Amino acid sequence: MTSVSLQRPDFPLPDLADERTAEYFAGASRGELVIPQCDACGKRCWYPESRCPACGGERFTWRPMSGRGRLFSWAVVRRAFLPAFADFVPFVTALVALDDDPSVRIVSYVVDCDPDSLVSDQRVEVVFRALQFPTVRDRSVTVPMFVPAATA
Repeated sequence: MTSVSLQRPDFPLPDLADERTAEYFAGASRGELVIPQCDACGKRCWYPESRCPACGGERFTWRPMSGRGRLFSWAVVRRAFLPAFADFVPFVTALVALDDDPSVRIVSYVVDCDPDSLVSDQRVEVVFRALQFPTVRDRSVTVPMFVPAATA
């Protein structure tokens, strides 16, 4: 599946046609961070699956989250790994554990900060920004990103 997504003309933008994550990006476009919750047992399921990993349930409802969390892990990218990212370096990719359910960890960007000032377990808050790349002209996707809580 990865090779197919690399061939999309709008790569590296998120694939909005992917039914597993379409509602995640639709929520972001509304300014909401939404995560699927199993209708049978109430467990939040991220990354979206067809069956709940806790109970095997097959029905989910996308629920809004607070958007607050903690920096679980991160990496400062100082060299572009694809030409589309050349204008962004340095940038921070992160795994954010959400306060609503710390077992839910979102892969995202941390923005509006000095990358060298980040610390483990730092409080962060969601912001919604247009993700765009010079290699994909005239197109962007609104995505959840995070900022240190003091600057939100």
